[in-house]
Amino acid sequence: MADLFDQPGASSSAPRPLADRLRPAKLADVIGQAHLLGKGGSLRTMLDGGNLPSLVFWGPPGVGKTTIARLLADETDLHFVQISAIFTGVPELRKVFEAARIRRQNGKGTLLFVDEIHRFNKAQQDGFLPHMEDGTILLVGATTENPSFELNAALLSRAQVLVLNRLEPKALEQLAARAEKDMGRALPLKPEARSQLLDMADGDGRALLNLMEQIFTWKDVASPEEMAKRLARRAAKYDKSGDEHYNLISALHKSVRGSDPDAALYWLARMLTGGEDPRYLARRITRMAVEDIGLADPAAQRQCLDAWETYERLGSPEGELALAQAVLYLALAPKSNAAYAAYKNALAAARKFGSEPPPKHILNAPTGMMKDQGFGAGYEYDHDAEAGFSGQNYFPETMKRGIYYLPVERGHERELKKRLDYFAKLRSQRNKG
Repeated sequence: MADLFDQPGASSSAPRPLADRLRPAKLADVIGQAHLLGKGGSLRTMLDGGNLPSLVFWGPPGVGKTTIARLLADETDLHFVQISAIFTGVPELRKVFEAARIRRQNGKGTLLFVDEIHRFNKAQQDGFLPHMEDGTILLVGATTENPSFELNAALLSRAQVLVLNRLEPKALEQLAARAEKDMGRALPLKPEARSQLLDMADGDGRALLNLMEQIFTWKDVASPEEMAKRLARRAAKYDKSGDEHYNLISALHKSVRGSDPDAALYWLARMLTGGEDPRYLARRITRMAVEDIGLADPAAQRQCLDAWETYERLGSPEGELALAQAVLYLALAPKSNAAYAAYKNALAAARKFGSEPPPKHILNAPTGMMKDQGFGAGYEYDHDAEAGFSGQNYFPETMKRGIYYLPVERGHERELKKRLDYFAKLRSQRNKG
């Protein structure tokens, strides 16, 4: 297989980046993906069984998607072709497919690696299907986005999705040691700075090697403070319209629901430092108050609306503190989704019995004809009833009484449950009477 830098006009003695020099020569050398390539790993099992299907690699940048695809071509004796969905249009795809067809006629298969495959539109993705089905290509796609949302069902049905993990500190340390061996010397960093460097890489092996390449040029041993001054900190990986957006708002919501104020603050800070719109966060935080706290603490919703208004008046960054305060309040508030569940149950009943009319006794009768039809007949004015409660039926006459709201024994809903039980007892007594 030709090397990445073996291109027409390129000298074999041309300097190569550290990340390319350390590219693994075999699958066993790949770091951090043992769940796929180790003993019993899914990809290793496919290779050992001699049955490699088309694949989609889903994972963050710098974890080995391209490298593994190249090594798969080596191990399966397939011709490796790499394209990027960003720079490839329909004419170029046709040329790739035609070359693969000719190659197949001559007895050589093709592994087509498509980087950023989610960037192709539906029609372009559909264009791969016949060539996958007749064996012209073995497709290996790579994406940082959730394939369930970004790739066609037809393509996914013909490929297996394999998840690649971000590199953990132990894997990054292995990679750093491999780089030091290649360079023949240790990084000129104090131990604390070395640990900080691994944090800066943020699970991205390529980023780590690029940072190390800069550090290897330093003459003196740097402290954490000196390293921070010399290196530009990488921006946190955060795509406001992609997976990370949905993953982090989910983490924030579940931390609030789980009554963990510290975790909730962390995820709020992650989203704000990533550039998320604070107004989006204000809206979602208010939703949390309604969905997960509800009537267990009616003041929670007001806290969120006040924080939202405060942000609108102050703007960033001062107004973000109001959002943090609201998140803390929600995390520590008593939790109940009883109102949310009751609403969903009522919606389901409304869809099922959507054409049933209200009982006639609770209908107004502004005309004589309507009175003759029985509208309003027998209605009991609750304020005149004993205890201010008549116990009449307010559901459609042909519909069994529904029970949707089940308050919990927490916070203010504990009092609401007492009231609900009281009215249920009165209703039962009145109905028996």
